[in-house]
Amino acid sequence: MLVVGMVCLPFDAPMHGRPVAVVPGMAAVNGTAGPNGAYRYRLGPGDKLSMKVFKMDGYEASVQVLSDGTINLPRLGTVPVWGLTLEEAKQVITDGYARILRSPLVYLDLVNPRPIKVTVTGHVERPGVFSLAASKEQGWPTLVDVIQKAGGIAATGDLSRLEVTRPSAVQGGEPTSTTYDFLTVLRDGGQAPTPLIYDGDSVTVYQAESLGNADMITTAASNFAPATIKVNVIGEVRKPGVVSVPSNAPLSRAILASGGITRRGSDNTVDLIRVDGEGKPMVKTMGFNPKAILSSPTNPPLRQGDVLVINRNQLARVTDALEDALKPLSPLVRVSSIFRLLGLPVSELMGL
Repeated sequence: MLVVGMVCLPFDAPMHGRPVAVVPGMAAVNGTAGPNGAYRYRLGPGDKLSMKVFKMDGYEASVQVLSDGTINLPRLGTVPVWGLTLEEAKQVITDGYARILRSPLVYLDLVNPRPIKVTVTGHVERPGVFSLAASKEQGWPTLVDVIQKAGGIAATGDLSRLEVTRPSAVQGGEPTSTTYDFLTVLRDGGQAPTPLIYDGDSVTVYQAESLGNADMITTAASNFAPATIKVNVIGEVRKPGVVSVPSNAPLSRAILASGGITRRGSDNTVDLIRVDGEGKPMVKTMGFNPKAILSSPTNPPLRQGDVLVINRNQLARVTDALEDALKPLSPLVRVSSIFRLLGLPVSELMGL
């Protein structure tokens, strides 16, 4: 387990290789860093650029970086810019125009950045590869945006161990990882980190090893968790079917959302069916106690896709068994009742 401690790093401290633990509220970055430690954006296919040369008509261009990482500029033709920062690309373009112009002054702006591809793994509701847009109106996506895009943190996720891994800006270099602890900030107060996510980043949400009720409630109430989860409640409830309950809601919340247990239901044999990460179903039988605290044996927190089966009580089972046993005789019983109502002898019904 990676321990988050009080570590102070200068902005220009190198962070390569092994993961770096950070203090809550401290957003460590990697990749290309400027004088203040900020991440330097590198151009790639899909970026839209605007270029012009000062006081030179006919040298303006609005271009998009092609799939091969190049742009096409007036009088220069194809210029490779993939992997370059804006400053580096501007210098390449300036050097190119310097061969045909005297002291060209080039302006290069990023008009519209490409969609950001990020991989999210671990204990989130929908792990996978996601595309997020970065715009001047909405700003750059953050770690919170990425977790929400993946459906939110799962009930088993650890909000104190969110790891962001960023590939090296140098070809063949080692990626750098940074771990963020949001649980401590939300629980104890303080300034929450707002790490930005860039193209090629990957986010890992680790499994919580041990969470108390207070931590579970804190996680469920945060914007890292999904607003609601869907649980299927079947059996002896008043409104069986799929219900939506808040994230990390206890078993009792789903049963009450289904109208509660009917008179035929048993509150001692409630089955919780849950499919694990390997696709194996797990069935746990428990009693139902709406007053039990969260995470107790009779009131565990629910997860997305859980199935609750409210079984019949003993009296309902006996009654149903008798009905099934008498069902083949029911037509005969109904006819005999009609004969009695008409005052006819039942012996005629029996063929006697």
